[in-house]
Amino acid sequence: MQRIDKIISDHTYYTRKEIKKMISQGAVYVNGEEVKRPESKYDENNVALTINGKEIEIKKHLYLLLNKPKGYVSATEDGAQKTVLDLIPTEYKYRDLFPAGRLDKDTTGLMLITDDGEFAHNILSPRKHVPKEYEVTLDIPVTLAMVEEFKNGVNLNDGECKTADLEITGECTAKVTITEGRYHQIKRMFGCFGAKVLELNRIRMGNLYLPKGLKLGEVKEATQDELQKIQERK
Repeated sequence: MQRIDKIISDHTYYTRKEIKKMISQGAVYVNGEEVKRPESKYDENNVALTINGKEIEIKKHLYLLLNKPKGYVSATEDGAQKTVLDLIPTEYKYRDLFPAGRLDKDTTGLMLITDDGEFAHNILSPRKHVPKEYEVTLDIPVTLAMVEEFKNGVNLNDGECKTADLEITGECTAKVTITEGRYHQIKRMFGCFGAKVLELNRIRMGNLYLPKGLKLGEVKEATQDELQKIQERK
């Protein structure tokens, strides 16, 4: 059982002071009955909550899909640079959100922002082998030698990479699918061939592709179907 003022503060952007005032004004109802005191306790998993006549959905965790633009670092806070959390709409900022995984500052594409540590661990754990697919543009042509080496496992200075799929899509463009998340991994893999990555865009996590219509910098709540697809191996 939880105090109603804590339940509301955990699931909305209202402050405790604002919540106390709304309760005193008769604006808060739980299961159809007016709440009289902020210390009243309820089962968080079994409440129908309305504030000022608006139903408030109680969610244990929040899962947001972001189409990350360039110029943002994958962190919860940074004193010098903008972070992906700066892109999150105000109505979600009451949650303790963090990026599940990272994309480089100049990399774009699909990211998951959540407050569910267990879910994040499951999709990031090397043991899960959740694939992630990227579109890449190089400063030199993509070669069959690169395709073969990616398949065999590119040897980096911190060890050999697991097998990766490299599909040539144009003279200097390709799609890359990896199951690891090493620091600057794709850039370093191509660097072994003297190639510089000019553009890198993540289009898939698990079996979930970047939702159509989700523009750069935009955020949407993930559906249960989308969350399931993120955890799947292709």
